[in-house]
Amino acid sequence: MASAETPLNSQSGRSVWGSSWSSLALVALPPLFWAGNFIVGRAVRGDIPPMTLSFSRWVIASLLLLPFSWRFLRRDFGLYRQHFGLILAVSVSGVTAFNSLVYLGLQSTAATNGIILNSFIPLLIVLLGALFFGFAVQRQQIVGMLVSFAGVLTIVLHGEFERLATLNIAHGDLIILLAMVCWALYTIWIKKMPQAINRVGLLQVQMALGLVCLTPFFGWELLTHAPPVWHQDSYLAVAYVGIFPSVLAFLLYNACVGRLGPERAGMSIHLMPLFGAVLSVLLLGETLHLYHWLGAACIFAGIALASRRAVSGQ
Repeated sequence: MASAETPLNSQSGRSVWGSSWSSLALVALPPLFWAGNFIVGRAVRGDIPPMTLSFSRWVIASLLLLPFSWRFLRRDFGLYRQHFGLILAVSVSGVTAFNSLVYLGLQSTAATNGIILNSFIPLLIVLLGALFFGFAVQRQQIVGMLVSFAGVLTIVLHGEFERLATLNIAHGDLIILLAMVCWALYTIWIKKMPQAINRVGLLQVQMALGLVCLTPFFGWELLTHAPPVWHQDSYLAVAYVGIFPSVLAFLLYNACVGRLGPERAGMSIHLMPLFGAVLSVLLLGETLHLYHWLGAACIFAGIALASRRAVSGQ
């Protein structure tokens, strides 16, 4: 994991995040676009079923990306075959599972809950990395994970810890947590992808494989659920999720992982609550409760504890 610990601009001695506009864009734009994805997923929950929204999203994204990716698809075809297992893993975790689970969870939980829970991803990356991928973890990081998990419980239980005794936990929040696990795995696996594979072509392959895996669930939803309601707002919603969080955010996030490593790229995700809280209040009329603030404070305190070791150990 030496490359994951390399500063963004070690020769000049600047901050790990760097000070250039391009570095700021890599850090800030993906969480902004993904926060908007949560808002849209919640806003259209009554009009577009979750698998339909996810499937439509990736169809649009695939068509938009194809003119830019086809030459890389031809060039790297042999590498795709060579690393098919890893590519399938990032496709299922990052395309099929994560977004479908998010849209499904947003059917029964507030966008604010989903976005704040998203902040737990950086520590999930550390936890899963330590358990399954040989990441080194120190005592301070373990304490940070426990503090952050207390914040997650605060949000999931709506600040009412007696719910834990009766397992009265919001169904949508648990689905969102499962989506977070998928994204943490995606972040770890995408770092393992050989640099020789062009990232634009790789994203196209991810979308294609993700759509193949998503198709049975999409078909099942068409047969068993009410059809989507199409109008101007629903068309705009699908267009947004097909362009910004799908194509632009993925390309920027993959570049961020490649430049900063999975741990630090994951840290950029905790900008989402800042963007998401503002968008949720302004666009959805949601209310921020005391348990949101307490849970977010615990999550961020845990992240601060866990990340101090990574920064001091460069």
